[in-house]
Amino acid sequence: MSKTSNITVVILAAGKGTRMKSDLPKVMHPLAGRPMINWVLETAESLSPAQIITVIAPDQTETQQAVKPHDCVIQSEQLGTGHAVQCAQDKLKNFDGTVLVLYGDGPLYTKETLSHFLKNIENAKAAFGFLGMEPDNPTGYGRMVTNADGFVTEIIEEKDASAAQKKIGLCWTGVMAGKAKELFDLIDKIDNNNAQSEYYLTDLPKLATAQNLKTISALASLDETLGVNDRAQLAELESKLQARLRKQAMENGATLTDPASVFLSFDTQIGQDVTIEPNVFIGPGVTIANNVTIHAFSHIEGAEIKQGAEIGPFARIRPKSSIGAKAVIGNFIEVNRSAVEDGAKSKHMSYLGDAVIGENANIGAGTVIANYDGFEKHKTIIGAGAFIGTNSTIIAPVTIEDGAIVAAGSAVTDNVPADAMAIGRARQENRDGWAAIYRGKRLDAKKAG
Repeated sequence: MSKTSNITVVILAAGKGTRMKSDLPKVMHPLAGRPMINWVLETAESLSPAQIITVIAPDQTETQQAVKPHDCVIQSEQLGTGHAVQCAQDKLKNFDGTVLVLYGDGPLYTKETLSHFLKNIENAKAAFGFLGMEPDNPTGYGRMVTNADGFVTEIIEEKDASAAQKKIGLCWTGVMAGKAKELFDLIDKIDNNNAQSEYYLTDLPKLATAQNLKTISALASLDETLGVNDRAQLAELESKLQARLRKQAMENGATLTDPASVFLSFDTQIGQDVTIEPNVFIGPGVTIANNVTIHAFSHIEGAEIKQGAEIGPFARIRPKSSIGAKAVIGNFIEVNRSAVEDGAKSKHMSYLGDAVIGENANIGAGTVIANYDGFEKHKTIIGAGAFIGTNSTIIAPVTIEDGAIVAAGSAVTDNVPADAMAIGRARQENRDGWAAIYRGKRLDAKKAG
C-alpha cells in the first residue's frame, strides 16, 4: 500500500500497564531485543501511511523517544479508548482519509492482515471497519453483532451481553479503521454513561448504524490478536515472535538443530548454510555470514561473524566485535570490542578485550588480555601469524608484531618485535628436599596442638 492510499495510523499507547508491576511503560517492555511499541511501529510503517501518531501518557518520555521521528500526542487522563483517539484529532484536522487504530501492546499484527482489512473497507465503500477474531472460547471478549447484510451494528461487552449474544463467536480485537470525518464526528457523540465513566470505541458501531453508515468486519488469526497485560502474556508473545524469527531464518537457508532453544533478535541477519546448535542466544546487532557454525550454549550480541567462522561451544561474543572468515572462537572464549581477523584461532578459555588479533594468529589456552587499568581501557594489537603460548597475560597497551611468539606462562608488558620470542616469567628454581622438610614442620606443629 503506498502513501497515495491516504492512511493515517493512530497507535494507542497511554495505558499504565499496572499488572506489569514495573516502572517501565508497558509498551516499552522488550520483545526479541526491542521495545514492544517498535514492533507495532514497524508494521504501521510497512503500510506506508501518510502519518503515524502515537497517543501516550504524560511523562512517557521513553515511548516518545522510541517512536521518533513520528508524532506523539498526550492523553493527559486515561478516559478510555474513544478519548485516546480523540486526543489525535487536532493532528488530523486537514486529513480526509482513513484512520487505522492500533495498540502499542498488540505487536503481532502483520502487514498482510492489515492491508487486507483496509482493502476490504475501501472495496465495500464502508465508513468503518472492525477487525474481528473467532476464538474457540469467546468468554471475556466483546461480541460483534451483525445484521442480515453482515454489517456490524453493535459491539457488546460480555458483562452487558444477553445469553443469546454470549453465543456469538465473532469477537472484536480492538483494531478498527474509519473515515476521518465520520470517525471524529461520532467520537464527539460517544458518552461516558458506564461503570467506568469512560469513552469507548465500542460505541461506534451503534452510532454509525443510527446514521446509516456502513460498518464492515474482517477476520485476523488468533495469534495476531494477542496482547500484553502481564509478564506471563509478555513471555507468550516473546515465544510467538521467536517462532516467526526462527521460521524466517530456516526459510532463508539456516539450520537450527533445536529451534525452540535458539533465541534471535528483531534485527538478526543470518546467511545460508549456517548451523546453529541448541541453546544459543543472539542479541541485537548481529550479522552472521554464510557457512558459519555456532555451537551450543554460545551468546552473541552486537557483532559480525564472517563467512565460515566457527563459534563455541560456550563462547561469548560481546558488542563491537568482529570474527573473521574461517576464524575459530572456541570453548569458554570471551571476545569484547575486538577484531579477530581471518583464520585466527582462540580455542580454549581466554579473554580477548579491546584487541586486534591478526590473520592466522593462534591464541593459546588461558590467555588473558588485561585491557583495563582501573580507569581506562587500552588496546592490544597481535600481528598476523603470531603465536601466544598457554596461560599468558598480555598487559595492554602492547603490540605483538607479525610472526612473534610469546612463551607459555608469560606476562607481556612491552612490545614484541616481528618474529621475536618474548619470555616474561621468572626463572624456575628447584630446592632439593624442601617439600619434605616443609611437610615435616607442618605435621610437628599440628601434633603440638
